[in-house]
Amino acid sequence: MILAIISASTASAVSVPETAFGHIAQEERVVAVQEVVPVTNATENIVRSYFKDIPVMIEVARCESTFRHVLSDGSILQGMVDPADTGVMQINRRYHEATAEAMLLNLDDIYHNMAYARHLYETQGTQPWSASLPCWGRTLAANN
Repeated sequence: MILAIISASTASAVSVPETAFGHIAQEERVVAVQEVVPVTNATENIVRSYFKDIPVMIEVARCESTFRHVLSDGSILQGMVDPADTGVMQINRRYHEATAEAMLLNLDDIYHNMAYARHLYETQGTQPWSASLPCWGRTLAANN
């Protein structure tokens, strides 16, 4: 036997089995399980693919820009402390723009920004990003 219980805000079906003492209502519950999948943005995917061979640089990008390069208004990400820091890898224009241009790299282009970051990493290691070391320095990637 099924008894419908209706309240002001919800309606649900309740199964009412027969027992020796009459009918005892039991509510049946259905539990939905939702899988939580980490969300990644396009910039993060680009960075992870480009630096798959240098995992610490993925962590540097996470700490420096939270995987952002272009902002919602279309402008290129600039540093909060120093606006000369540019793009996903926060390359400082004041110190590096002339060299980047001599290498025919435009720091406003995400791929060029990462290519210059790779150049810095190959010549100086992670030293250019030492200011964000407390963020990325304790990651497994930094210790490999």
